[in-house]
Amino acid sequence: MTRAISFVRVAVGATALGALVVLAPTGSAGAAPAVKGAADDQCWATHYGPVPPGALTASGEVFDNSADTAATSLTRNPQLPFGTRVKVTNVASGASLVVRINDRGTFQQTPQSPKCLDLTDGAFSRLGGILNPDQGHIVVTQQVVG
Repeated sequence: MTRAISFVRVAVGATALGALVVLAPTGSAGAAPAVKGAADDQCWATHYGPVPPGALTASGEVFDNSADTAATSLTRNPQLPFGTRVKVTNVASGASLVVRINDRGTFQQTPQSPKCLDLTDGAFSRLGGILNPDQGHIVVTQQVVG
């Protein structure tokens, strides 16, 4: 069985703790039911950080850290299927963009601020996230748009 490697940055408070390697089968695409388009509550979006060239996402795509793509949390129920487009809005700045789900991640949850998405560095920056020095996360809302 072929496995894809997904790199996830885990944040607690405003401090990134580092990269976590997650192995996920590429054959799990499309197994989740559709999700309604209503906006979710606020949650934290983190970013991948450095990823080695040629790394694959859980969907089997070659990872592109500048693309408008994201990993969705494995703790989300129901899971967002690969290919789902999600409008992500930075609560602090109002900046928004649409990302495509092409990866899975594991995120530590806290009742105060659940982690929902791991964005590419490019998408994180376009939403106003600061990569250097790394602020760890941004507070976002998300809405499924297709």
